[in-house]
Amino acid sequence: MEPLSRFLSPGAIAVIGGGTWCEAVVRQCRATGFAGPIWPVHPKKAEIGGLPAYASLDALPGVPDAAFIGVNRELTVQVAGQLSAMGCAGAVCFAAGFSEAVAELADGDALQARLVEAAGDMRVLGPNCYGIVNTLDGVALWPDRHGMDPVDSGVAVIGQSSNVLINLTMQRRGLPLAAVVAAGNQAQTSMSDLGIALLEDPRITALGLHIEGISDLPAFEALAARAADLGKPIVALRVGASEQAQAAAVSHTASLTGSNAGAVALLKRLGIAQVDTPAELVETLKILHVTGGLRSTRIASASCSGGEASLMADMGEGAGVAYPPLNETQKTGLRAALGPKVALANPLDYNTYIWGDEDALSATFTALCDAGANLGMGCVVVDYPRDDRFDAPDYDQVMRAVAATRAATGTPMAMVSLMSEGLSEAVARRALAMGIVPLCGMGDALTAIRAAAQAGRSGGGNTRPAPVALPLNGQGAPRVFSEAEAKALLSAVGVRVPGAARASTAADAASSAAQIGFPVVLKGEGIAHKTEAGAVVLNLADAAAVVEAAGAMPASSFLVEEMITGSVAELILGVTRDPAHGFVLTLGLGGILTELIRDTASVLVPASRGEVREALDSLRTAPLLSGYRGRPSANIEAVLDTVMALQSLVQDHADALHEIEINPLICRADGAVAADALIRMEE
Repeated sequence: MEPLSRFLSPGAIAVIGGGTWCEAVVRQCRATGFAGPIWPVHPKKAEIGGLPAYASLDALPGVPDAAFIGVNRELTVQVAGQLSAMGCAGAVCFAAGFSEAVAELADGDALQARLVEAAGDMRVLGPNCYGIVNTLDGVALWPDRHGMDPVDSGVAVIGQSSNVLINLTMQRRGLPLAAVVAAGNQAQTSMSDLGIALLEDPRITALGLHIEGISDLPAFEALAARAADLGKPIVALRVGASEQAQAAAVSHTASLTGSNAGAVALLKRLGIAQVDTPAELVETLKILHVTGGLRSTRIASASCSGGEASLMADMGEGAGVAYPPLNETQKTGLRAALGPKVALANPLDYNTYIWGDEDALSATFTALCDAGANLGMGCVVVDYPRDDRFDAPDYDQVMRAVAATRAATGTPMAMVSLMSEGLSEAVARRALAMGIVPLCGMGDALTAIRAAAQAGRSGGGNTRPAPVALPLNGQGAPRVFSEAEAKALLSAVGVRVPGAARASTAADAASSAAQIGFPVVLKGEGIAHKTEAGAVVLNLADAAAVVEAAGAMPASSFLVEEMITGSVAELILGVTRDPAHGFVLTLGLGGILTELIRDTASVLVPASRGEVREALDSLRTAPLLSGYRGRPSANIEAVLDTVMALQSLVQDHADALHEIEINPLICRADGAVAADALIRMEE
């Protein structure tokens, strides 16, 4: 394939088509500052967008490096073939009516396949997309307005919605946007391909993604790996949800996970920071642009208002940042700078005694952000007055003091405004020029700090994760295995299961119980949710009790098991097939309250032992495993052994497995036992 670098940073551009959109491409490219030739192509028009037009591609004075194809979908295929034959590096395919429209146009998939075939080695962006704006090189293969200015370096954003990208270019928060790319249908060139090419440009500092769905998981893993190699962080705003490959009603796990759990687990696994709103995306990208990522969520905050300090404390707790207590070095420095009247704390209200004294402000911020405090970031809360009514030279003193602190301590520094409009675009740009991150709006700022600390940190440690296990085939109808069959499969990979026997009558069940040893558990077979159906009875102490329980069950066959005692805690371990993200492994509080409490964490198979342990530790109910209020602790190593064995079963049957669940896994001081199990798998 042609290198994307030539397409993204072309020397010559062709624009094919004569409509309003093509006129806009020519004008936008000129307005953005493209210095090379722009060759409009139309068989009848003499000029397009103020430039003379060529009657055909054959009439061009040279070979374009990049092209914008702004004609109908059928003609787009033909033009793509012609451009490829000429040696063009890549083309933006603007037309719709391809795979995204198969519900309306039955030939959409076929036409998209023809487009890819016609393009050959030439890169195709889209179809059904707006294209590229690259302000580093003055390129705007973009048929609409954009709000970007030329920059020497900055962040790139790739998305699947052209309109979302347009709106992001209109931000007034000071984000230095170097490039935006609309990926469209990704018929040939994926978001991952584009991301790698952009990150390999030394002028691009970080990457933002607006993701509606991941179509090529290995390619996405390759993007994350290349970003890690380059030391450049990625942050994602993910929307939408893909359908699970199984019916959620069969197990607890499927109703708890969904594709959202798979997406969250995937991004965490790959060290890609995650945000929930466009504003958080912009603020996080600013941090990443300046710092390359934060080493922790430990921050120090200073403001001249107790109210602001309290808001930082409350909102920070909700956002997941930490305010470490002041150490003695910080206290000594702050007392020297502020005198005896100011209460020392983090967040700090430094009052207004030193307002207007730049040296004192610098001394205060420097003491608070002392290098020995091991902070991820130092934050100074300040909202500039309205610039249409007031001059604010004293506020600039705060900015200079923040910059001095950064230089003195090496701590990444931010100015944080209470309201997003508290830092104008002009102020934000001045701050960035001084190496300060201007964070607009306290809530977005604190969430962005947490996200920036996630960037580059893969789940379970900093080692590169193994490739995600991909569901293979899995198009057939799965069968729900009996509990006995499920436990036999689990036992074969090393999962501890109770001693058991199957019985077809109540009398046989009683006889089996006597052989196993009382007390026993009796279960009706062929029922997914046994507790709700009255198909499980615990602690049966003799044969008569077994016969009576069997007679009351809505089942024609039974499973008799040893009664597992000594439970410290009960967990659910479940794996569901997610076609977009692999196999999602969910761990959480188990038993009959699983869906009520909904205390779970999800990772992707294969997860490392460290990643599984981290997921368990993240549960609200994790203290139950470690010995809550004097109770014995569970054998965590046995729990981890069980999870690792479960994953090996999943990988061994990736071609047929749809779902597997252990609920509950009874965690004891001396081991872990799978008390109930469900498997849905193709034969």
